[in-house]
Amino acid sequence: MEPEQLEDIEEGKIIYDWSPPTGQKQDFFYKGSSITRDQVNKMFENSKIRECRGHKEKVHTVAWNCDGRKLASGSVDKTARVWTPHRGTDIRYSVELKGHTDSVDQLDWDPTHPDRLATASCDKTVRLWDQRSGKCTAMIQTAGENINICWSPDGNHIAVGDKNDTISIIDTTTHKIIDNRKHPVEVNEIAWNNANNQFFVTTGQGTIKVYDYPSFELQLNLRGHTANCYCVEADPTSKYLAVGSADALVTLWDTRTFECVRSFEELTWPVRTLGFSFDGQYIASASEDHFIDVSHVESGESIHHIECSAAMNTVAWSPRDYHLAYAGDEVASDGKYAGNLKIFSMKDPRDDSK
Repeated sequence: MEPEQLEDIEEGKIIYDWSPPTGQKQDFFYKGSSITRDQVNKMFENSKIRECRGHKEKVHTVAWNCDGRKLASGSVDKTARVWTPHRGTDIRYSVELKGHTDSVDQLDWDPTHPDRLATASCDKTVRLWDQRSGKCTAMIQTAGENINICWSPDGNHIAVGDKNDTISIIDTTTHKIIDNRKHPVEVNEIAWNNANNQFFVTTGQGTIKVYDYPSFELQLNLRGHTANCYCVEADPTSKYLAVGSADALVTLWDTRTFECVRSFEELTWPVRTLGFSFDGQYIASASEDHFIDVSHVESGESIHHIECSAAMNTVAWSPRDYHLAYAGDEVASDGKYAGNLKIFSMKDPRDDSK
């Protein structure tokens, strides 16, 4: 319905008898069911944190598989490990994946298969694993030291980025590199959209490049930050793209218009990592600040801080529950890196059972 127009004869202006929406929604849900703000507070206040210890050096990356039953971690100790959190956090409920000869900087699961994992290492290889056997099923040699990896939503391709700012596309059927793209600017992180037809690259120039996929024709160069853009993720509902930057801001972009609609300003140090909850309701972000911020996506309100004892390197929400895995530079009592990861979990606030 068009707003009613009123003619102001004296001023010669057209004004509108209409109060536009503020753009901020305060609605909260638990798995689709509406809950109150007080119940949200209760949900976060009653949260639990569990710890998994199994690496000999600090953990750089964590990721859940597509059914939320497995959690993988990659470490400076040259190994990856697959955990089964619903069984327990003890190391006996995990499987070590050995083979890399340098740091495992990032890993990602096949979004179409719960048992296939890809790891990117500074040893200039990408390895594919079957978590059921703990065996490496394929090794792809790359030209540079790999620091970024992501699996396409259809499961057919893997993108890997190296320290030379080259992005390589790997065919997951043939295990061959089918495309190499050398970028003239610093490439920090990469991601596909959920529709598999756009590819996002954050740069050292403070921009986000939006490419058509698979042609890699540049569609947009988004400018919303005053320093390097480090991390990027599309939300599960396909409404938004989130970007974290060295300017300590997280920006939220509308994926239809690619206009910046909101920013999150809780952190004071460069944003190292971010992630959306499975329903797109919350966004977690972390940096050298000794907390992880969890904010409400639609209102921009910071809901909760998860206290940490060190800078965080990685956060990842479960695809099915309000479980947030995270890891960073925590130090053990002996002064060495703890090699740990933690899982922050929340349950239905309407459930009074203990």
